[in-house]
This record gives sequence, C-alpha cells and structure tokens, in this order.
Amino acid sequence: MSLLTGQSSLSSTLKIKIRLYWALIKSLQTGLLLMTGIAGYLSAHAAVRWGEFLQMIPSLFLAISGSTILNMWWDRDVDAKMKRTHKRPTSAGQVTANEVLRLGIIVSTIGVGWALLVNLFYGVVVFAGLFLDVVVYSMWLKRRTCWSIVWGGISGAMPILSGRVLAVGRIEPIGILLAAAILFWIPTHTLTFSLKFFEDYKAAGVPTFPSTYGISFTRLAIATSSMTAGLAMITASVWIGVAEGILALIIVLSAGLLFLAATVVFNPSDKTNLRLYKYASIYMLCTMLLIIPYRL
Repeated sequence: MSLLTGQSSLSSTLKIKIRLYWALIKSLQTGLLLMTGIAGYLSAHAAVRWGEFLQMIPSLFLAISGSTILNMWWDRDVDAKMKRTHKRPTSAGQVTANEVLRLGIIVSTIGVGWALLVNLFYGVVVFAGLFLDVVVYSMWLKRRTCWSIVWGGISGAMPILSGRVLAVGRIEPIGILLAAAILFWIPTHTLTFSLKFFEDYKAAGVPTFPSTYGISFTRLAIATSSMTAGLAMITASVWIGVAEGILALIIVLSAGLLFLAATVVFNPSDKTNLRLYKYASIYMLCTMLLIIPYRL
C-alpha cells in the first residue's frame, strides 16, 4: 500500500510540474509563432522535404519555448508587480528561479542545437530570434525604452523567416516581406495590450508608448503598424502567387484589421481595443493558413 501511495504521490507531483512548466511557454503565443514558421516553409513552391520539415517543427517549437521560459525567468520581478501576471508560476513562487533558468537553457539549447543540425543557415536565424528576444529585447531594452517593442517585433519575425530560409536556402524578398508583416503586426498586438494594462505597466516601471508618448500617439502608431502589416502581407501573397480568391480573402481580412485600427483612433474605447487585440491574433493565424499552397 505504501508503494502505491508513493507512486501516486510521485505521479501527482509530476503532473503538477508539467502543468507549471507548460504555463511557462505561453502555449498560445508559442503556437502562433510556430504556425508562422510552418507557413513560411510551406509558402515556398519547392516540394516539401518531409524529413527536414518534420524536424523543423519540434526544433522551432523548442527554441521559441526556451526563449519564452528565459523571458519569464528574467521578468519574474516585474510580473510580480502586475495584476495581470502576478499569478504566473515564476512570480507566484510555484517554481524557483534557478529551476526556471535551468529549464530555459536546456530547452533553448536543444531547440537551437537541433535547428543547426537540420540546416546551418536555418539554425543561425533561429538563434538570432532567441538572442534578440531574450538578450536584446528583455534583458537590455524592455525596462529602458518603449521602443524595445521594435526589437521584440524583429525577434517575433524570425520564426517565419527561418521557415522560409529553410525552404529556399537563402534570405530573399518574399521572406523579408513576410517577416515585415509579422514585425508590424506585433505592435498592433502589443500596443493595444499596453493601453488596456496601462496602470499595470506603470506600477511595474516598464516604459510603454502610452506612458512615454501619450494615448493618442499610441493609437496612431497602432493604425500605422496595422496598415503596414496588411500591405506587407498582401504584397507577399501576390509575390508568392496565391490564387485570386485567396488573395481577395487576405485583402478583406487586412481591410478588417485596418478598420478596427482606425476605430481605435477615431472611436476609442476599451471595447474597441479588446476587439482589435483579439482580431489581430485571428488575422495572423488566418493569413498564415491562407498563404500555404493547397498542394503539399
């Protein structure tokens, strides 16, 4: 009976640890970024190299997850000061700082190492994304300037660029346009968040566009970035050669993004901010699916 009790206790502890570790990777965010990498690869007209592609998915997932875990480790003190994040495992003390750091290093190393083994150029782009996100964005700039979101945007664009690079073997205009679409989409996503949680960021001492330049300027920045993201996605889709019907749908989705961004500027409210925040994620997921050719 004692042996069964011990096994049950061990199993329960393991389940709790897995649940806490899973929370550290921000699964929805990681899943969306992984989807951009998959779309970047499959958007190429070259035949899918399945052995390579099936290794890209876990290697990119681990690299993105490791980057997120390291960010959670670094920002644990900031998260503890914000109502939105104070219950995260790191800020709530459910996992130790050393534990999270070790996990982040291990997961990142496996992910980047695997990516380098799949393809050197692909691995370098994956590593660049992790370095920009953890070192440049989080450790260096996030607590110093609101313009850190630009570097966060660049790091967020690395998954789709890495997928495209793996497929075509080089950095080319379509890959750059797809990366630009993500780069300018990210401010739409994050700036609406900074408006909603203005007091949270202020309490944590993290500079944001609203606290630095004011709410009106932030709304204008959201509209500008949304328009640029939509134009970049449309242009990339034309260059990829998507079917006319698919292109029309992408244009309609992009127009929806711009309309909501304009609403945030000319008819601002918490409700419109939330609508744009939610739509931005749906927009990116849908356009990623649409640029994938129907034939594999």
